[in-house]
Amino acid sequence: MGRVFVAGSINMDVVATAERHPRIGETVAGEAVLYFPGGKGANQAVASAKLGIATTLIGRLGADAFGKELRTFLAGQGVDLTFVRDTDGAHSSTAIITLANADNTIVVVPGANGLVDADDVAAPVLARGDVAVSQFEIPLPAIAAFFRRARAVGATTILNPAPAKQADKALLDLVDILVLNETELGYLTGTGLRDSDTPERFSEAARALGQGRIVCVTLGKRGVLALVDNQPLLVPGREVKAVDTTGAGDCFVGALASQLAIGKPLGDALAYANAAASICVQRMGAAPSMPTADEVSAVLSTRRPGEGRDP
Repeated sequence: MGRVFVAGSINMDVVATAERHPRIGETVAGEAVLYFPGGKGANQAVASAKLGIATTLIGRLGADAFGKELRTFLAGQGVDLTFVRDTDGAHSSTAIITLANADNTIVVVPGANGLVDADDVAAPVLARGDVAVSQFEIPLPAIAAFFRRARAVGATTILNPAPAKQADKALLDLVDILVLNETELGYLTGTGLRDSDTPERFSEAARALGQGRIVCVTLGKRGVLALVDNQPLLVPGREVKAVDTTGAGDCFVGALASQLAIGKPLGDALAYANAAASICVQRMGAAPSMPTADEVSAVLSTRRPGEGRDP
């Protein structure tokens, strides 16, 4: 059985809830201010750990009150924090989130996350069968160094290129599985995409990124479209009442990594991750909303015919 290693961001999410999002230059009255552990790296690590998979997080925290709270929370979720460093002179990363009608806007102030470097990702020892995960909330050179080490020992690499930014071909060439939403897909391919577009439209765009890797496009309630050897695989979504979508993509990535680490076929792993994300959006917060293995199993016990088959 493999392990999951996540090199990534750790944030404190400061969430302001309101009836609607303000327009540019407008002030609206909020309803509440909430504090949740988050950051794409931390979210993905918690998602994997809560599903019972040995999961190690690699990153940095500031030497401040948020850093102490985040470390305590992550340890309580079963995440191995051996390679999370406290950084003097830097604040812990903070995400300012406005939540209205289950949709969010997010501004991230990187802090210690922006200091993660090649030395940080060189510390853990990976092995064949492990899964190495990262996202774009830490410096790209650190991600490249992490994936080079993973590839050298035969570990699987998963990149979630969010928030969207341009990455060079050398980094993408180190990626086995690319997981992104339609906005990120449109940005990386220079294609105008909408969430209402057909699966064929998403497949066409994904082919520009699919050389030598699997591309998974998460489509919210519509499910996920995977391009495997240039052939599309559509895993249907699940209709649920969303409360907060903040950590849904991270839940999907962490759950996918967890299932691949234990040797599940891709189709089954995608269906499992899709089910996990459908639970996540029904709760407030990012990392605290990640489901347990028992909760995902309960949802999958009602799976539709044909769902979760390997391509």
